[in-house]
Amino acid sequence: MRYLPKSAADREAMLKAIGLRSVEDLFAPIPAEYRLNRDLNIPRQMAESEIVDWFRQRSRENGDGYTTFLGAGAYFHYRPVVIDSLISRGEFLTAYTPYQAEISQGTLQAIFEFQTMICELTGMEVANASMYDGSTAAAEAVMMAVRLTGRRSVVVARSLHPEYREVLATYATHQGMPLSLVEFCDDGRVDLKKLESLITPETACVLVQSPSFFGTIEDVDAIADIAHKHGAMLVVSIAEAVSLGIVEPPRQADIIAMEAQSFGVPLGFGGPYCGVIATREKNVRQMPGRLAGQTVDKQGRRGFVLTLATREQHIRREKATSNICTNQALVALMVNIFMTVYGKVGLKELAKQNLAKTAYAASAFAKHSAILFGGAPRFNEFVVRTSEDPKAINGRLLGHKIVGGLPLAKFYPELGNAALWCCTELTTRSAIDTAAGLIAESERSVRSAREEAEEITR
Repeated sequence: MRYLPKSAADREAMLKAIGLRSVEDLFAPIPAEYRLNRDLNIPRQMAESEIVDWFRQRSRENGDGYTTFLGAGAYFHYRPVVIDSLISRGEFLTAYTPYQAEISQGTLQAIFEFQTMICELTGMEVANASMYDGSTAAAEAVMMAVRLTGRRSVVVARSLHPEYREVLATYATHQGMPLSLVEFCDDGRVDLKKLESLITPETACVLVQSPSFFGTIEDVDAIADIAHKHGAMLVVSIAEAVSLGIVEPPRQADIIAMEAQSFGVPLGFGGPYCGVIATREKNVRQMPGRLAGQTVDKQGRRGFVLTLATREQHIRREKATSNICTNQALVALMVNIFMTVYGKVGLKELAKQNLAKTAYAASAFAKHSAILFGGAPRFNEFVVRTSEDPKAINGRLLGHKIVGGLPLAKFYPELGNAALWCCTELTTRSAIDTAAGLIAESERSVRSAREEAEEITR
């Protein structure tokens, strides 16, 4: 009933209550030349049955039942059904920003629990009430480091997600923040010698990603030592949150910027996702976004409030720490529920499943093609270089209802026919075997064509 318009009797009662006889009387103050006295020139409205049928036809055009090997910052993990059941409750779904703590205790408690679990997960002391996504969180973390150090320049790992780098470059354009890129070694990890040579007395922070865009685990201890030795801060970006189920969190970092999409947030054409910033308590005054805190009322009962909100709506504009105007509270609630459902043991088991699937896939692909950056530990992504353009291989994989890896030529042309492949707990063994088989066929075809060309030349 809530979607139906008011009945004629309802409209008559409303008009009577305000002392009017008709709708025309209601609009009488508007000059006649500005009122529309004809029907709208729009197509005939569709009946409900027609609308439902139209959407069913459109849904059949979507790919259904595909296996995907895509990752690169957006991961296909299982979502417990309880997530949608809980976030659909009106108390959460329609909740606005919790300015009034008296009527927002549920939302504030959910945010507080989210912050608490993020701190436990990352090894940090304080976390904010979420942000837009991992890319903006990384950029905001860099700007936070600039404010904390009073320095201006930033050293960025080239193994950071290329789109994160683009977002950061956009932020930096009018901030007077020079960015320097540090290359990666043969194992895909940051080149420590080059890193040290790039840090200057004006370097505010070093920004790295671990697991990196290539899936390799960085030597965070060594990077932290180099950064701190020169008075710079270390910001670690984490695009795959599930990795923290088994990978030691980067406790040596000063700020952690994370994308928590893997924790129960569905893939959605780039968002909305769930960004996170976690840091040391001493840095909290320069942390962007909001912070929910726990307190007690006059009767000693536990309550929750917005403890910190350092944006221009709340404080002087020049003192604001961020242009992030809201947090992703509903999306953060998905993450909250996911972490609660899985718990520490469940998250560790989930990470192990991802590792096992990746190890099997990398081993199968290595029989026919080159696995790059194999000298470093990795999580659920790995780089495969084939003789044939990976786009051509992906085209054939689609015929088997498989979405192949991400071609890297756009971002890293020096890697040649390389693609980034990802395995999660939802990747089946049969899909891995099929993909490995098609790669083997591709290599045999290229080798045969090459041999035939050589024979003709001879």
